[in-house]
Amino acid sequence: MKFSLSWLKAHLDTDASLTEITDKLTAIGLELEGLENPADALRAFRVAKVLEAGPHPNADKLQLLKVDDGSAEPWQVVCGAPNARKDMVGVFGPPGTYIPGSDFTLKPAKIRDVESFGMMCSARELELGEDHAGIIELPSDAPVGTSYADYAQLDDPVLDVAITPNRQDCMGVRGIARDLAATGMGQLKPLAAAYRDAQLDIPGEGSGPDVRTDDLEGCPAFYARTVTGVTNGSSPVWMQSHLKSAGQKPISLLVDITNFVMLDLGRPLHVYDVAKLNGGLVARKARAGETLTALNDKEYSLDESMTVIADDEGAHDIGGIMGGAATGAGDETTEVLIECAYFTPENIAKTGQKLMLTSDARQRFERGVDPAFLDQGLAIATWLITEHCGGTPSEVTRAGTPPTDQRTICYDPNQCAALGGMEVDPDRQKAILEALGFIVSDDWNVTVPTWRRDVAGWQDLVEEVIRIEGLDNVPSVPLPRKPGVAKPTASPEQLAERKARRAAAARGMNEVVNWSFISEKEATPFGGGTWSLANPISEDMKVMRPSMLPGLIAAAQRNAARGASSIRLFEVGRRYLESSEHPTIGLVLTGERTPRNWQGGSATGFDAYDAKAEVLAILDAAGAPVDKLMDFAEAGDHYHPGQSGTLRLGPKKVLAAYGALHPAATKALGLKSGAVGAEIFLDAIPLKKKSGHMRDAFAPPALQAVTRDFAFIVDADLAAGDLVRAVKGADKKLVTAVRIFDLFQGPSVGEGKKSLALEVTLQPVDATLTEDDLKALSDKVVANAGKLGAELRG
Repeated sequence: MKFSLSWLKAHLDTDASLTEITDKLTAIGLELEGLENPADALRAFRVAKVLEAGPHPNADKLQLLKVDDGSAEPWQVVCGAPNARKDMVGVFGPPGTYIPGSDFTLKPAKIRDVESFGMMCSARELELGEDHAGIIELPSDAPVGTSYADYAQLDDPVLDVAITPNRQDCMGVRGIARDLAATGMGQLKPLAAAYRDAQLDIPGEGSGPDVRTDDLEGCPAFYARTVTGVTNGSSPVWMQSHLKSAGQKPISLLVDITNFVMLDLGRPLHVYDVAKLNGGLVARKARAGETLTALNDKEYSLDESMTVIADDEGAHDIGGIMGGAATGAGDETTEVLIECAYFTPENIAKTGQKLMLTSDARQRFERGVDPAFLDQGLAIATWLITEHCGGTPSEVTRAGTPPTDQRTICYDPNQCAALGGMEVDPDRQKAILEALGFIVSDDWNVTVPTWRRDVAGWQDLVEEVIRIEGLDNVPSVPLPRKPGVAKPTASPEQLAERKARRAAAARGMNEVVNWSFISEKEATPFGGGTWSLANPISEDMKVMRPSMLPGLIAAAQRNAARGASSIRLFEVGRRYLESSEHPTIGLVLTGERTPRNWQGGSATGFDAYDAKAEVLAILDAAGAPVDKLMDFAEAGDHYHPGQSGTLRLGPKKVLAAYGALHPAATKALGLKSGAVGAEIFLDAIPLKKKSGHMRDAFAPPALQAVTRDFAFIVDADLAAGDLVRAVKGADKKLVTAVRIFDLFQGPSVGEGKKSLALEVTLQPVDATLTEDDLKALSDKVVANAGKLGAELRG
């Protein structure tokens, strides 16, 4: 939020310097994002007088001026402004001066063969307005040679403060002034004094306008009054100056007043031209298919969930977000209706998201404006209109009841030290809270002001005290430490996750950190999301991710678009399913597995076996019983059928899914090349109970291992893993490893058959294996394989 220093001081009576104010703003949680002074860009421009004005010898529409800006000699200037004349006082830019409105730097030039030095400037060229019909005219007594920025009192720094979503009370300059006053940096002026002793109880003549609310959910209260006999025009210089400092363009007096009150007090208003209305106004739900052209000249299609302000002809205002173009105030307006309503924050947020429409009013209403400020907001707008536009106000019509119930919190001053870590005297705490608008009783029952929706419990009161007292004053206190050597506190789950993360990184993959929210479009290929945010940052971050893969695929796409040829990514995070959130490791491999080279020829890509290898290595590092895992086909719809699988402990407990990703899933997220991926479900890994932090001593076998090779002819559709498990079961004590080292298919093994060659590692325990022992074990291996229909290949 932007505002000028003079605007702030309209509400805050202070002698503090600009540096003290900006430092204090950041200290109390209103972070300063920027600071600029409009005068800095105009300091080089000077008040100057035209000594001579004559015709240009070579151009009818140009004049040749002699300009005195206080320098030793007058400047010769070629000027085309129709109002340039002798003895006129204006604003002069000497050579070397940057013209902000035209974006160029002045330098001596020849114009129609006559040398010209500098420029007499218009308001548009100095970005002081839109007038470009002539050069700026100053009073004849303006001091020649003075910096124009100093003469025009433009030295008014503009502060840009970041307002967090919970601080709806600081969406107006007065709220920021209140916070500063609570720190002791001056006094908050009474509201009437801040408005130049405004009369806030202007009596009305005649009955109030016909307004009502038929949508008590979306618009609980709708206050209004009319002012007849107004004259619209340009707003006063001070108001234009304040609006410009906030980045607002002055439009007309009536519109500027509503914008000013919104920015000044955080109270959005709207004015209607009564002559453009047909009947009374009503706050109601929009009708299906109803359309409205808003002030931004865009047409919006409305639905029954949205609140609108309508007359007998139809909707004229998207309630709390933006007014309609058809009924806005213009130069010809002579009677206005001032709308001051309270709109429910949740409804405003939903409507804005549906319409993809944002505005200053929406930003305030969806955070929650002060529901008790309707009468005062309407009174201030009425005073400003009658003061500057003239006219006679009517009585006020009050339709509905704003939700002004106030919360009361039971507070103990000792909670400040207990939670905030700072000892603050109870009297000081009370003074801080009262300065912020809270009412504190003798027994410490604290009534929350209506403009602080964010304060719900005693913890919030502690936060208020601590931030105003100063977070820098919180003492640094070391945590108590028990004597002796510190013991590790990581749980088995944390240790497993840590080992898995290190294993993934050690295998050459790069860790990424994605948002936990994705768009509905990204979630759809992965079964859609169960949980959606009610008020997301954007529609692209609305659904809590049901899988780690969408974010990884999107990250892979961004890397591929930037020329990465081999992409290996993993992420440790949470999936959000209907039951709960699940810790998961996701990985995606895409691009070149190996680059082209003289040994292998062309580059090779990743396949499902690469993903499986990564999964097995990570599971092994995490402590999963890899040797007991069973391979099942088809990992899900987002994987390629026939090129994916799951690893399980038993038929139901899935530890991981892996395989080639379905082209529809990768294309939906913009990845053009094929990719393989996997997800490891950390919460499904059986973990050993934590018994100590010492590793088992390494005990190598006393006897040398023996290997034997077997080749079996099996059905072509037999899973190799099934054969491996059968061979391992021949003797669970002696058989320590089984590895497939060859696969062959061809006429020699028969149609519908394949040959699998296995290396079996035997580790004797008590004695060296004899030939009879090896023969007996080999027979068991062949017998177990035979149960699957395998025949020993001759």
